[in-house]
Amino acid sequence: MLHLRLIVPTELRDAVLAVLDDCVGVTHVVLLPDAAVRPAGDLVLCDVAREAADEVLAGLRATGLAETGAIGVEEVGLTISRAADEAERLAPGDGADALVWEAVSEITHEESTLTGVYLAFIVVATMLAACGSVLDSAVLIVGAMAVGPEFGPLAGLCVAVVQRRARPAVRSLTALVVGFAVAMVLTTGFSLLMDSLGLFTVERFAGLRPNTSFIWQPDATSFVVALLAGVAGLLSLTSAKAGALVGVAISVTTVPAAANAAVALGYNSYQQAWGSVVQLGLNLLGIVIGGVLTLLVQQWAWRLVRRRRAA
Repeated sequence: MLHLRLIVPTELRDAVLAVLDDCVGVTHVVLLPDAAVRPAGDLVLCDVAREAADEVLAGLRATGLAETGAIGVEEVGLTISRAADEAERLAPGDGADALVWEAVSEITHEESTLTGVYLAFIVVATMLAACGSVLDSAVLIVGAMAVGPEFGPLAGLCVAVVQRRARPAVRSLTALVVGFAVAMVLTTGFSLLMDSLGLFTVERFAGLRPNTSFIWQPDATSFVVALLAGVAGLLSLTSAKAGALVGVAISVTTVPAAANAAVALGYNSYQQAWGSVVQLGLNLLGIVIGGVLTLLVQQWAWRLVRRRRAA
């Protein structure tokens, strides 16, 4: 269940209550007249089955409540109520699989914005991957994949494409392009510093690296893995069964590919640099395609569920 806290201007009271009354899956409605001070209005509380939340929130937005009042949404861990059980039974579909666009948009907005912390994470992850690449350490590569924050902007781009919204798409692309550009430039300098200290050597980088050679030798499997990672990532973002952005990037090699390209450029190894860039491009493309297809299928499935329930 989701708990809604609404600040409702007096002139919107009837319209808001009508939305809550018309939508299935709404229960425990509480009205506290004139309880809100800033903005002034009534305080309305209610619980909504997760699978009905998207329809309820869209109806509330249509009243203009988001502009003149407020809509607060939070997860309810446990609800012991026959009325809540009945609301979930009447709501279409399964709550754990419900697609709540408002929540998805909010999460991806936060995760896809170019900030100092985002840049710090992607730079550190790329430098860590550079160490793993030169030392041929799969453990360091996996660690860099887990630290890398790039899936946030990728998920934001997928959501923006499906919703056909230009501004979030530009914001996500900016975070991706600027993030990887800054990370690769700094990692090239980092690798040259490590070389001057004797910790990296061109002989080690150019030698056999069986554990990490896949990073700069892309093939069809690279695209398939990225496609599946995109599916898993957006499912984790939209489903209540998994936390958002939890370890999804471990399945792909975006950050390691960028790191290997940066080290290769430092050593003038253009063949490895090109192979790494191709690997990076394949992974980014695969994740976006997989994510967009996942959202489109979920959107279509929920529309079908609602139509069947209405019929």
